[in-house]
Amino acid sequence: MALTAAEIETLAGVAQRKLTLSTDQGLSQQGQANSAAFILTRGWAFSYILLHDGSRQIVDFRVAGDFLGLRGLLSPMSDLFIEPLTDVEVTEFQIGELLGAGTKVPRLMSAILAGIARDQAITVEHLVSIGRRGAPERTAHFFLELGARLEEAGQGRKDNYACPLTQYHMADALGLSAIHINRVLRELREDGLLTFRKGEVFIDDYDQLSKLAGFDPGYLRAKTVF
Repeated sequence: MALTAAEIETLAGVAQRKLTLSTDQGLSQQGQANSAAFILTRGWAFSYILLHDGSRQIVDFRVAGDFLGLRGLLSPMSDLFIEPLTDVEVTEFQIGELLGAGTKVPRLMSAILAGIARDQAITVEHLVSIGRRGAPERTAHFFLELGARLEEAGQGRKDNYACPLTQYHMADALGLSAIHINRVLRELREDGLLTFRKGEVFIDDYDQLSKLAGFDPGYLRAKTVF
């Protein structure tokens, strides 16, 4: 939803500070008390769960325009690590003040709740991918979703966008090994569906790739109350 100038002013009024962070500076730690949320204004970040053996499961990648840490509105403790994947700029909010602003401005609260609902829908789709989609299908779905989100944020086209992810990031997100990811990307390229080269994604046949993945972007369009 598009916020009015007055609503944007209200949001800006409760912003604590703007931060520039590098890849070695985390935003949230698993098990840490939730006290702040952020809007990512530049760069990429990712959230993940760290397992007892030191491995990780990446839950989601975040791009400019996304809220980070909205789960803190619902839980007193963070169940995720959130880290920059590239150098980033974020605007920080204290969760209590953000909720207070939403209470005063119902459309702002509606936008926040829609953001939470959208994050939940993305997480559900990722669960379906890992549980039921084969490696080519889940990889195709992953790149199609990223394209749709980046186009919506004005950072690329759904069929062509810059992507800073390594095959290790993709492996930890898709539940595959880096070697398997490399093989799947080669197969998709040879089939004329998708090319990932030098940090840029080219979806060469959008319709066929969508058909392979069973991709419907409707889950990315969370409805607002107002």
